[in-house]
Amino acid sequence: MRLGLHIGYWGLWGGPGEQLAAVRAAEDLGYDSVWTAEAYGSDAATVLAWLAGQTTRIRLGSAIFQIPGRSAAMTAMTAATIDQLSGGRMILGLGTSGPQVSEGWHGQPFARQLQRTREYFDVVRLALARERVVYDGTTLQLPLPGGRGRPLKLTIAPVQDRIPLYLAAIGPRNTALAGEIADGWLPTFFSPEHVGVFRARLQEGASAAGRTLEHFDIAPQVSVHISDDLETARDLMRPALALYVGGMGSREQNFYNALVREYGFEAAAAEIQDLYLDGRREEAMAAVPDALVDRVCLVGPRERVAERLTAYREAGVGTLLVSPLGLTREQALEQLRLVPELLA
Repeated sequence: MRLGLHIGYWGLWGGPGEQLAAVRAAEDLGYDSVWTAEAYGSDAATVLAWLAGQTTRIRLGSAIFQIPGRSAAMTAMTAATIDQLSGGRMILGLGTSGPQVSEGWHGQPFARQLQRTREYFDVVRLALARERVVYDGTTLQLPLPGGRGRPLKLTIAPVQDRIPLYLAAIGPRNTALAGEIADGWLPTFFSPEHVGVFRARLQEGASAAGRTLEHFDIAPQVSVHISDDLETARDLMRPALALYVGGMGSREQNFYNALVREYGFEAAAAEIQDLYLDGRREEAMAAVPDALVDRVCLVGPRERVAERLTAYREAGVGTLLVSPLGLTREQALEQLRLVPELLA
């Protein structure tokens, strides 16, 4: 099982110097990859390009580039450019985000997501293969019919023969789609205990495409705080869990809330959402059950975390995207150093 450092949104590690120091520390510690995120603040591509010129070995992953934020051709251009700048280290993670960001920030309708994602992947692959892009889909048509456009192909070649494409997904149909079209899957709040259900969905998609999952990479993001003070470690995880389960979406459509319900936390998921959407965020955090924290995060003493790392490995995780959390930056860096020790 490889380790990736998930640095998230810009600023979580401090300023540029602190951010770069963390990534270089991960590179020195043998981490395989570093991953950046975007919502409606920092973009992931700029950060990856910046890191490309200041690292030498560590692979550079987007987790994720937002599909509604870029045309498929623009995504291919960006990935090929970062692959060139880094000497062939780009991993292209894509996802649809949610309706709030898609419609509220990018002005793109959040509809027909399965078909939109499938066709987007098709065009990205065509472009990265440096074929002339001619595509007649339901949501994507290139060149536009009846217009003055003509088929074009990417003028630069990626260093890699095939840049890996990963899909971020947590819902049943999107997870199956990852098995159908992607080289890897980027789940959030992944539970190793439910890997059988997830694998069945991935296999459903792979079978539909006539492919196997032999080289498919399961790459979940997991937050980590290793400490003998288990309660403090759990408390560090509650804000993000409350935000996503309670507030990342509407009462009618929250993918993270639905996932937690599937894990058996129906009552807690409803309570967290009600409290969060009513503006009672501290209470929402307090309502996050210890058992849920333990299921989807790495928390507690070294021996306890080492056992959970074994569970992730036995679940078939190929790349574990670690988000080290601490009360201070120094604590977060210490978490960064501890995880490889426990995995060894």
